Amino acid sequence: MDIDAIRGLIPHRYPFLLIDSVTLIDEKRAEGVKNVTANEPYFAGHFPDYPIMPGVMIAEALAQTAGVLLLSNLPELRSRVPLFLGIERARFRRPVRPGDVLRLSCEVIGHRATIWKLKGVARVGDEVACQIELLVGFGSR
Repeated sequence: MDIDAIRGLIPHRYPFLLIDSVTLIDEKRAEGVKNVTANEPYFAGHFPDYPIMPGVMIAEALAQTAGVLLLSNLPELRSRVPLFLGIERARFRRPVRPGDVLRLSCEVIGHRATIWKLKGVARVGDEVACQIELLVGFGSR
């Protein structure tokens, strides 16, 4: 799934659209890619002499991947906005720096009513950068 298809599903736009492509999607799982460049706006302050992608931005990239997964499989929710409702069990294992290719993976582990729980993992190469459980719901536009 290219950037145009992603923009057709989720409402995020520059500078807050944090996934560049989706390489795999099925009923329960999606994998995406974020090419981290030195031009990301948050690097100006985090940190000027040693730029590191903020952990909350990695979590947001995973949440956007989760939104693409859910909206791809639940077309009846496409008129609604995916909302990041919670973070559980977040662990940050390595810094993400300019030039890294962040591989994002989300898998549905359950849902109740209109709230979905997903496991997210962000990797750089073979190294885990972040592991997290996400809660995603939907609000009206």
